Amino acid sequence: MVAAPAQADSLLDLLQSARSYDAVYLAAKAQADSVQYRVEQAYALRRPSVGLQGAVTRSHLDSSVPPSSLTAALGQRTNNSNYTSRRVAVQVRQSLYNGQDAAQIEQAERSLEVAMTDLETAESDLIVRVTQAYFDVLAAQDVLATTQANKKALAEQLAAARRSFEVGNATITDTREAQARHDLASAQEIAATNDLEVKRIALDQLVGRTNVQPDPLATPASLESLGTGTVDEWVEHSARAPLVRKAQLGLEVARLEIDKARAGHLPAVAATASVAQTEVDAASSFVRTSMGAGTSATMGVEVNVPLFAGFATQNRVKEALALQERSERDLDNARRSVSLATRQAYTGVMSGLAQVKAYEAAEASAKLALEATQLGYRVGVRINKDVLDAQTALANTQKDLYKARYDVIVGSVRLRQAAGTLQTEALADLNRQLFPTGAPAPR
Repeated sequence: MVAAPAQADSLLDLLQSARSYDAVYLAAKAQADSVQYRVEQAYALRRPSVGLQGAVTRSHLDSSVPPSSLTAALGQRTNNSNYTSRRVAVQVRQSLYNGQDAAQIEQAERSLEVAMTDLETAESDLIVRVTQAYFDVLAAQDVLATTQANKKALAEQLAAARRSFEVGNATITDTREAQARHDLASAQEIAATNDLEVKRIALDQLVGRTNVQPDPLATPASLESLGTGTVDEWVEHSARAPLVRKAQLGLEVARLEIDKARAGHLPAVAATASVAQTEVDAASSFVRTSMGAGTSATMGVEVNVPLFAGFATQNRVKEALALQERSERDLDNARRSVSLATRQAYTGVMSGLAQVKAYEAAEASAKLALEATQLGYRVGVRINKDVLDAQTALANTQKDLYKARYDVIVGSVRLRQAAGTLQTEALADLNRQLFPTGAPAPR
């Protein structure tokens, strides 16, 4: 029975698999989800609180009395009394004004926005990791295919050298040189096979699947669209990068911390209400009585005015002002770092595109040089070593070309990550450009 060929997987398919499997991304998602409940906890500060209280109290009073003729006659010296009280109350409290609570609520809302930016960062990082692992496998496949083709060509040259030696048209040196190159190609094939296996395991581990077969790069590859826009346009986009937005939110939280600290000088106002049911029983040495039960209801407004806290509030304000300045510097650093990373990524993409064009020209030249050298060898104007050198040069040029292509693709994704524009939609566009339906496999 012949096994069915494995179905190729697109970049988007593997990204969706990684979203439901990658532990780093899922941990970031769980962290973002937890912050939503922290915000709800902060909202509780402006909602009413209701409490139920119950108490049972047992009191004993031992009161000594001066002796009298009557008590002496009765043998009674003391008066013992016991009291039992039972109380059940419902209390309601509603904050009317509290500056510290208001600032804390706003800080919690900003923390949710920070969590969303962290999740966005984690998602873009996942996209980059999947893209890198995806094209690492394709690059390893190309290296192996090139190595095998080079080994096959060297084997043919080795066979030709042996025939020439047998008929006396070449020396043993030609055969030994060809054998050495062939043995080196065999070693390179083993290394390339091992590297491909390692890259496949890494991709499988990332997406939680086995025997992943990435879609091949369409040929001829069209990479010019990956370098659209100017560096200034990309830097302008980076102003809304997650790292910058997180620093901006950190500055807002620092400013709210100042408001929160200054609110320590302000009064806090709350409305209170309670309803209580109380029952008291009393018993003495002479008689047991019930003092009955009663219901009380209260309602009022409570105002707390801070007067002096040992300069703690003033020092909290000074601390918050210093932390605000630190947040401002962090924002400046974030903007500069993102701008620098964007410029470096853009330069890398443009340089990579230029290298691809140069390697494509070099590959064409290397093929022509190999053909000319082979022809010269057959007519006796070139030696065996010239053919071996030309074949090796072609193989090395092809390896460099394939690597440069994949580096440009991954570099374009990293450029979008640095500029803060890396979304699934952008990856879908890349996927359509690189893997059109029915595209032939490279080489």
